[in-house]
Amino acid sequence: MQKKLVAIFCAGALMLGFVSAAQAQKVGFCDFRRLASEAPQFKDAQQTIEAEFQPRYKQLQAQQKDFEAKVQKYQRDSATMAEAERSKTERDLRDVQISLGRKQKELEEDAQLRQQELGHTVEAQMFAEVERVAKSQGYDLIVRDAAFRSDNIDITASVLASLQAKAKTSVAPATAPAAKPASK
Repeated sequence: MQKKLVAIFCAGALMLGFVSAAQAQKVGFCDFRRLASEAPQFKDAQQTIEAEFQPRYKQLQAQQKDFEAKVQKYQRDSATMAEAERSKTERDLRDVQISLGRKQKELEEDAQLRQQELGHTVEAQMFAEVERVAKSQGYDLIVRDAAFRSDNIDITASVLASLQAKAKTSVAPATAPAAKPASK
């Protein structure tokens, strides 16, 4: 009987120890999808990609329109063309179509690689900022997916505000006018 009481007492003490240890942990939540959609760093990365690839995209569109015009001209004139000329024109059009397909695929692959490259850089910045905010607010654990969460553990707004502040400070020096040298 006495052994049972000691065992129950020990089990109770252990349970209290686990409960108090679990209560000492501070858990938070961060909505990474919201950060990705609202953080200025992601928007800047998207604008960078668009600016880098817009000239190639426009050039490809112009080549596509030129190709379509050649196809229409061929369709109009094919009835009056000699067989050799018709065959040569068909071969040329097929070669241009294949070339345009390759260029389109290269453009898409290059843009996708660049997007991944910039995305990884921005994600690293975002994770570092989540870690910094979590440590500054005393969190022991931050989760990114949850079936349910309370708004009082959500640090997304704090991280987003910090990312926005960093974006403003990184843009401000670049847009400031250069100082003019003093004339003597």
